[in-house]
Amino acid sequence: MFRKAFVIGLRLLTTIPVSLLTIGVSTTATLAQVNKLYNPIPIPPSHQIADSLSEKDIPTGQGGFARDYLLKLNKGDNLAIDLSSENFDSIITLLGPNGATIAENDDGPDGTSNSLLFTRINENGTYIVRVRSFGETGIGKFKLKVTKLKPVK
Repeated sequence: MFRKAFVIGLRLLTTIPVSLLTIGVSTTATLAQVNKLYNPIPIPPSHQIADSLSEKDIPTGQGGFARDYLLKLNKGDNLAIDLSSENFDSIITLLGPNGATIAENDDGPDGTSNSLLFTRINENGTYIVRVRSFGETGIGKFKLKVTKLKPVK
């Protein structure tokens, strides 16, 4: 009788750690899947990118797609963000460290569907530069250039 109780207790002790291990593995797998779904691309030191939007990028809900880029900025930085594409009507959005929209531009001053955005940064942090297409104009190649402007003396 004592032996039977000991065996049952031993089974419970081995079942609980295996269950916890299973939960831990499935949680890790879920987090890995989430990170694969959203993985912003760091902007290179040159601050210039030639890339393209595709159906594999973030759906905008309006028929187009978006791609996000990471950029570390400092309080007081003045930026010019230039986005051009011959394949789609572009929109550029700058998102702050908290995810709020800092600035956005649809059409540049040259009358084309390219985008040109000027803004001043009020907080140190990692920002998102979002490249997206307007409406259902969709996919294709684009060029993105981020310029840190120097103050006039």
